Amino acid sequence: MKTDKPIAFSDEQLQLIRSLMQRLPDRKAALGDVIHMALEEFGCVSPEAETYIAGIMDLPASYVHEVVTFYNMYIQEPVGRHHLMLCDNVSCMLCGAEGLVAHLKERLGIEPGQTTADGRFTLWTVECLGACEMAPVVLVDHKFHGNLTVQKLDELLDSLE
Repeated sequence: MKTDKPIAFSDEQLQLIRSLMQRLPDRKAALGDVIHMALEEFGCVSPEAETYIAGIMDLPASYVHEVVTFYNMYIQEPVGRHHLMLCDNVSCMLCGAEGLVAHLKERLGIEPGQTTADGRFTLWTVECLGACEMAPVVLVDHKFHGNLTVQKLDELLDSLE
């Protein structure tokens, strides 16, 4: 799990954030980039991270929280070393997502929303990943993998450390 890091950007990251906010007509437009930086740096966007981001961007913490909680790709709690987000919306469901979820539950021994005991995998099912052309699709550690079958999914899991 990626939870031990302090909630603070480096001086270089803070300079990048200031530069982003100066280049955009409204500093709120930089929020998505800053949230992604927080995900990379802290592993998730916890309530503490939301407050920190709000402070450095001079935004209300409630505004940052609203943005973080609106999108399913903004992780709010620590996850395993590999985060699997399997789409179970209509296109993916019609192309076999339900069978993939069942396979993952059996192989990993967890339910969606849980992390394996060794902290290696966290499994989420999500409403939509916006990649219907690749259905069924899974997002693993911010990388899309599509046209999945049980065999392709097993090969993907086997390739992960």
